Amino acid sequence: MEVKFPSNGTSIYSSSEEQVINSSRDLSFRSLSKLIIPPLGSSGSNQIQNGSKGRIISPMDSRYRCWETLMVLLVAYSAWVCPFEIAFMNSRPNKELYIADNIVDIFFTVDIVLTFFVAYIDPRTQLLVLDPRKIATRYLSTWFLMDVASTIPFDTVSFLFTGKHQAGVSYSVLGMLRFWRLRRVKSFFTRIEKDIRFNYFWVRCARLLFVTLFLAHSAGCLYYFLAVKYPHQGKTWIGSAIPNFRETSLWIRYISALYWSITTMTTVGYGDLHAVNTLEMVFIIFYMLFNLGLTAYIIGNMTNLVVEGTRRTMEFRNSIEAASSFVSRNRLPLRLRDHILAYMCLRFKAESLNQQQLIEQLPKTLCKSIRQHLFLPTVEKVYLFKGVSSEILLLLVADMKAEYIPPREDVIMHNEAPDDVYIIVSGEVEMIDCDKDKERVVRTFKSEDIFGEVGALSSRPQISTYRTKTLSQLLRLKTSNLIEAMKTRQEDNVTVIKNFLQHHQKLKDLCLGDLFLEGGEEDGDPNMSINLLTVASTGNAAFLSELLKAGLDPDIGDTKGRTPLHIAASKGHEECVVVLLKHACNVHLKDMNGNTALWDAIATKHHSIFTILYHWASISDSYIAGDLLCMAARRNDLTVDERTPETRITCRLKGSPWIDCYPSCDCRKSC
Repeated sequence: MEVKFPSNGTSIYSSSEEQVINSSRDLSFRSLSKLIIPPLGSSGSNQIQNGSKGRIISPMDSRYRCWETLMVLLVAYSAWVCPFEIAFMNSRPNKELYIADNIVDIFFTVDIVLTFFVAYIDPRTQLLVLDPRKIATRYLSTWFLMDVASTIPFDTVSFLFTGKHQAGVSYSVLGMLRFWRLRRVKSFFTRIEKDIRFNYFWVRCARLLFVTLFLAHSAGCLYYFLAVKYPHQGKTWIGSAIPNFRETSLWIRYISALYWSITTMTTVGYGDLHAVNTLEMVFIIFYMLFNLGLTAYIIGNMTNLVVEGTRRTMEFRNSIEAASSFVSRNRLPLRLRDHILAYMCLRFKAESLNQQQLIEQLPKTLCKSIRQHLFLPTVEKVYLFKGVSSEILLLLVADMKAEYIPPREDVIMHNEAPDDVYIIVSGEVEMIDCDKDKERVVRTFKSEDIFGEVGALSSRPQISTYRTKTLSQLLRLKTSNLIEAMKTRQEDNVTVIKNFLQHHQKLKDLCLGDLFLEGGEEDGDPNMSINLLTVASTGNAAFLSELLKAGLDPDIGDTKGRTPLHIAASKGHEECVVVLLKHACNVHLKDMNGNTALWDAIATKHHSIFTILYHWASISDSYIAGDLLCMAARRNDLTVDERTPETRITCRLKGSPWIDCYPSCDCRKSC
């Protein structure tokens, strides 16, 4: 069906459709932001499934993210109210703020308990740790004590023991422990800076504004606290400007302190508010020196951190914006848009781990050793390489590369050239058949499965589309490297082909001649016979026909004298028997035990194959029935008459004569 776009430049989507696109894009990013990339060579998912770990909470869970956001808001409240209470409410605690502080402390107490059940990402392995003991041990050995200290309501504890609120400096210092909670704000801003749903510029501005206001607020409160504690009220910065400042409005006192702090921080200079006594001068000296160092540090280091530390984030955001613009400008379908954005998100996450780049920078021998350690356990379990020597496996693993593919991404497309073979380390991949624009999932591949090998080994375009179902780690192997490795050792070549044919017995139109015939009989390779026997034992008549057409001898035998016809007849592969007969194989050849293919068929009770071989053999040898009876007599086989109704002969051994035999048969003499 042809799709036509409007030529007037208008959007092909309605407003509701655009909302769906935007919401689906946001959903895609939210889901991808919660993915944890498994380590190379690991088949474990490391993703928390719903209800799989009981009480353990994933740090990427949406409900826990909402809880974290609530905690950040409470931290912002504590950061503002703590110095304010110390400076302005020290002697007369406000009832409303007192109640609010205790409610906030209750929330942080709940958060401390909750942290014992929140999984964490190991910074060394980047894996999600789900063990409750490890979670508890990590928390107890890191932030637990400080979290508890910053949550204890010292004023309430003092009131319970003494019956009154304490206003001492020691209690004020203990209250400053609440500043420990500010680390949550830093983590929050770091997380939303990478979220493309928010404008990066305004997020950075909000972060810097928060830091500036917090420092100005804290310094102003501390400066006012010095004035309150100074014994001579008139000889203070605020006392000289506002006599009896203790009786003035709280709002005026706070604005005056904030005004002084901002003018000092911005180095604009002093006007009406300035240091009066020696203590204030000393405090301003240290505050100005602190601002000088802080400003130099911010201008120097923060510039470097913002430019270098956020360079990849900015590149990622620019790439996403460019991709979104490209999709909108060219009116690509929603499916392609999601695939592009999902791929770029996953690539950004994978590049941040710097795994592949690190491997490629190492020496070749060390790189091979790493790949062998990571990938060999998975490759050994793939059906195609069962029974293959370690030499070939190590050669294959050295050429493999690990790739992370996002969900719903086409890895191999229908009718694509068979350039690569993929092994699944983790995740799931669907095999999809396309019939008149209708997609049907035929099979789902999981860890330790291989796909793409049918097209690679049969030298034909891929028969299906292979699409990732979940985030998948795949090992990619070039088809040329696979074939070259197979040709290195003929025994392993035969093993791989045997595994392949046994796994895909129903495949038709196979063309594997290049894997068998290169340097074959012209070089006198004795192992070439094994190839034809191997194909006959798997029952793949189509490929057997291809080999016989290529010129292989149909009567070639193994060490026991068994020909392909012997093997096909004994295993019941009727189509293979017909193919061999069409290529003029010898029906009368015997193995080392004196058995013909006709005898193998009747001995294994394959009656239809016996009928075909008997009629074919009787054309060239009219005494074939007598020969079978003679063999039965020699072997004391009493049931041959039941298996050979065509001979019309009844045989009774142990001294009984032959009856109803052909007139010219000399079976009496031979028996």
